[in-house]
Amino acid sequence: MKDPNDFRKSVEARNFDEMKAAFREDAVLHSPITVKPFEGRETIAQLLAILIEVFDEFYYTDELTGEDGTLGLVFRARVGDRDAEGIDIVRFDAEGLVRDLTVMVRPRSASEALLAAVGSRLAAAQSGAD
Repeated sequence: MKDPNDFRKSVEARNFDEMKAAFREDAVLHSPITVKPFEGRETIAQLLAILIEVFDEFYYTDELTGEDGTLGLVFRARVGDRDAEGIDIVRFDAEGLVRDLTVMVRPRSASEALLAAVGSRLAAAQSGAD
């Protein structure tokens, strides 16, 4: 069984391979900039690679733990010239792998900057995968 803290450690270290490995194959990521979730480890990995480029000065400020093991990881970062604050709500399976991740970002100007920075990169990555 994996340690659920592996996800946080891999994000803080900006270690793409470990971040990807923290997700189970059929994981789902709910993004603050899309209506449809990202489904599957490989699809999520595309987004993670982009987010490593887009988020500057990313760090977790607080950790909230639910009775069922769900983690709420509060973060701060910069997206271009915008300060962002958000939370990663991370739900794990019995093996300690991420099965569901919901990301929320505020304020609106940071969400808009995130959409602008990620949108074109994601479209290019997805068209290159076809």
